[in-house]
Amino acid sequence: MVFIQSYCESNSSISQTWVDEGISPCFFFTLAPTILLTMCFFLGTVHCIFYQKYGTAMEPKFIPRTRLYGFQQFISVLLLVQFLSGTVWQAASAGELPGYVVLYGCFSALSWAWAIALLRVERRRVLVMDRTRGHSVVLLLFWALAFSAENLAFVSWYSPHWWWGLETKKQQVLFALWLMRYIGTGLLFFIGLKAPGLPRRPYMLLINEDERDVENSGQSLLGTNEENQSTWSDFRKKVRLLIPYIWPKGNVFLQLLVLFCLGLVGVERAINVFVPIYYKNIVNELTDGSSWHTLATTVCIYVLLKFLQGGGAGASGFVSNVRSFLWIKVQQFTDRVVQVRLFAHLHSLSLRWHLSRKTGDVLRSIDRGTSSINSLLSYIIFSIFPTIADIVISIIYFITNFNAWFGLIVFVCMTLYLTLTVIITEWRTKYRREMNQQDNNAKSKAVDSLLNFETVKYYNAENYEVGRFEDAILKYQVAEWKTQASLAFLNQTQNIIIGSGLLAGSLLCAYFVTEGKFQVGDYVLFGTYIIQLYTPLNWFGTYYRMIQKSFIDMESMFKLFEEEEEVKDEVNAGNLQYTQGKVEFENVYFSYTSGKEILQDVSFTVLPGQTVALVGPSGSGKSTIIRLLFRFYDVQGGCIRIDGQDISKVKQTSLRAHIGVVPQDTVLFNDTIQNNIRYGRISASDQEVEEAAIAADIHEKIMTFPDGYDTQVGERGLKLSGGEKQRVAIARTILKAPQLILLDEATSALDTQTERNIQASLTKVCANRTTIVVAHRLSTIIGADQILVINNGRIAERGQHEELILKGGLYADMWMKQQQAHDSDSSSDTESKDRRSEKLQPPSTSSADV
Repeated sequence: MVFIQSYCESNSSISQTWVDEGISPCFFFTLAPTILLTMCFFLGTVHCIFYQKYGTAMEPKFIPRTRLYGFQQFISVLLLVQFLSGTVWQAASAGELPGYVVLYGCFSALSWAWAIALLRVERRRVLVMDRTRGHSVVLLLFWALAFSAENLAFVSWYSPHWWWGLETKKQQVLFALWLMRYIGTGLLFFIGLKAPGLPRRPYMLLINEDERDVENSGQSLLGTNEENQSTWSDFRKKVRLLIPYIWPKGNVFLQLLVLFCLGLVGVERAINVFVPIYYKNIVNELTDGSSWHTLATTVCIYVLLKFLQGGGAGASGFVSNVRSFLWIKVQQFTDRVVQVRLFAHLHSLSLRWHLSRKTGDVLRSIDRGTSSINSLLSYIIFSIFPTIADIVISIIYFITNFNAWFGLIVFVCMTLYLTLTVIITEWRTKYRREMNQQDNNAKSKAVDSLLNFETVKYYNAENYEVGRFEDAILKYQVAEWKTQASLAFLNQTQNIIIGSGLLAGSLLCAYFVTEGKFQVGDYVLFGTYIIQLYTPLNWFGTYYRMIQKSFIDMESMFKLFEEEEEVKDEVNAGNLQYTQGKVEFENVYFSYTSGKEILQDVSFTVLPGQTVALVGPSGSGKSTIIRLLFRFYDVQGGCIRIDGQDISKVKQTSLRAHIGVVPQDTVLFNDTIQNNIRYGRISASDQEVEEAAIAADIHEKIMTFPDGYDTQVGERGLKLSGGEKQRVAIARTILKAPQLILLDEATSALDTQTERNIQASLTKVCANRTTIVVAHRLSTIIGADQILVINNGRIAERGQHEELILKGGLYADMWMKQQQAHDSDSSSDTESKDRRSEKLQPPSTSSADV
C-alpha cells in the first residue's frame, strides 16, 4: 500500500527553489506540469472551440498519407504511457511517495492526453480561412515548452537529489525515463515544424483547384504550384537522385579520392579540438614559469596545428586546401554526369513536350540546377556535417572538462540558433522561389524577343518589347528586395543569439577564474574554443541557406528529369527489318487532346517504290500522318506497318534510320554549310558531301560564296534564302540515303521558279523509293501513283489525278480553284508587263508636230 506522507520530501519545501547546487525536485516537478497542463488545457480548449465552431471537416483526399504522422502519434502516446508507468513504478517500489510525484504524473498525463486530442482535431478539421500551414501555435508552444523543461534538468547536474549519479536502481530508472522524455519531446518539436499530417497549402486553395481543375494557376516552370511547399519535401527522392553523383560508380580512383577526402574531414575535426588546448597550455606555461624547452615545444606544436587548421574566419588551412584540391576531380565528374544525363533525357522527350517548352526557362533551369548540385554536395559533406560534429564534440568536452553549465550554455545557444535558422529560412523560402520565377520570366521574355527580332521590326515594337522586359526586371527586383530583407533579419537574429551565448559563457568562466576554480588558461581555452566554434556556426546559416537555395534551384531540373517519355520502345523491341518498303495504315485513330480527334479510321497502303500524295485543307491531318509514321507520336487506335511490322513494336532508332524527311520549315544549325549537309550522315567524307550537294542542285550556288562550303549559315540558317535552305535539307536527305522519303509540303513557301528547280531535285531523291508527299500545290503531285484527299481527319477521296478530276469531287474543286488563282496571277503579271513596256516606249509624233 502506498502512503503519501507529505507533499515534498522531509528535508525540502516547495518554497525552496535551489537546493544542493540544483533546482529543488519538489519545486520543479510541481511548476513544470502545472504550466504545461494550464497552457494546454485553457489554450487547447479555446483552440478546439474555434475548430468546432468555425472549422470544417477535411475531405479525406486532401489529408496527406504519411508514416511520419503515425510516428508523431506513436511518440505522443509513448510519452503518455511513460508518465503513467513511471508514477506507478515509483508507487510500487517505495512505501512512501511524495505528493509532488503523484501530481507530476497525473498533470503530465492529462496534458499529453489533451495534446494528442488537439493533434487529432487538427488533422480532421480545418479553419477554412486559415492562410497558414502547419500546426497551430498551441501545439508548437506545448512541444517547445515540454522540450525546454527536459533541458532544464542539465542545470542540476551536480545535485544529489537528481538522477545524474546513476548509483542506485531508482536513479538509473529515472534517468532512463528522462532520456525517453528528452528524445521524445525533441522529436515532436522538430517533426511538428514540418507538420507531416497536414496539407501543405491552405485548404480553400486546395478546394478551389479541385473544383475548377486549375492546372496552370500560379505554376512554376514545369507545372506545379510550390509557393508554400517546403524545400525539404520529397527530400528522400532528391537525395536518391543525388546518390549516383555523390559516389562515382565504376571509377575506383575517384571512389578512393572520396574516401580520402572524408578522412581529411575527420582529421580537421581532431585538429579543431587540440588547437585551443595547446593555446591554453602555452598560457599556463607562461604564467607558471615553465622551462624554455617545454614552452618552445608547446608553441611549435600549436603553430603546426594552426598551419594545418588555417587562420580561421574562412581562411583555409593545409588540410582543407589538400581536400579541396583532391575534390576537383570528383566535382568535375559530378558536373559532367549531370549535364550529359539531362541533355540525353531532354532529347528523349516527345515532340509534344518540345513544342510546348519555353527555351529560356529550360536553359536557366539547367544552368542553375547543374551548378547547384556541386554546391549542395560540397556544403553537406564539408560544411554541415563537420559543423554539427564540432558542436557535439564541444558540448561533450565542456561538460567533462569544465562543468555542466558550460555545456548547457553551448547547447541552448546551438539549439536556439539552429532552430531559428531553420524556421526563418523556411519562412523566406517563398521569396527565393518567387525571385527564381521572376528571373525565369525576365530571361524567357528576352530570349523570345531576340528569337523573333524580325517580327519586332515588322511592327515597330521595339519600345513595347523593351517595356515588357523592364516590367519583368522590376518584378524581379521586388522579389529580390524581399529576399535580401529577410536575409538581413535572419543575420541579425543569429548575431543576437551568438553574442548572448558568448557573453554568458565568458562571464561565467571569468567568475570561476576569480574564485580560483579555473586557471587563466582555462578562460583562454573557453574564449578560443567558443570563437572557433562560432566561426563555422556563424556560417551555418549561410550553409543552410545555400543548401536550401540549391534544392530550390534544382527543383526545376528535377522536374525535367521527372518528365516521362511519351513515345517509348517496348522492353523486347527489335530492329525494323526493311525489305521492300511497303507502308500500311490500318484503321488509325489519333488525337492530340482528348475529345478532338485529328485522324479517324484512316486506312491506306503505299506499295514499294510508289509515291502517295496527301492533299486537303489546312488542319485536316496531313502532317499528322507524317509525324505518326516517323513515330513522333503513337496512334491511339489501329496500327501502322512497314513491311508487315508494327512500327510501335520496333526500336525508334532503327525505324528512323530508314526514313528521310524534308520538312516544310527547314531549320539549320548555326554552323557551316558542309557540316549542315553532313548531319545527314556524320561519318560522310567531304567528297560525299559535295556529291549530295550536286544531286540537290546547290553545289554551284555554294561555290559562289566567298567561303564556299565553310560558309556560316547563321542561327536557324537565316543567312540563306528559303530555296537554299530547302536544297541543303534535300542534300542532307540524299546523304542519309533513306529507303522511305517523307516530304511535308517541302515547297509550299517558295516561288514558282524555285519550286520547279527544287521539285526536280526531289524527283531525283525519290526515284525508286517509297515516298509520301504532303502537298499544298496540286500541280506538284500530278504524277503521284495515288492521291489521298484528307478532310476532317478522314480519307474523302483516293485515286490518280485524272480519276479524281473526272469524279468532280473535293479534289476537282481544289484543282479548279488553284487553276483560277494561277490564271489570275498570270494575267496580272501580263498586264503589269504591258504597263511597264508602255512607259518605256518613246511618245509618238503626229504630222502636225512635224
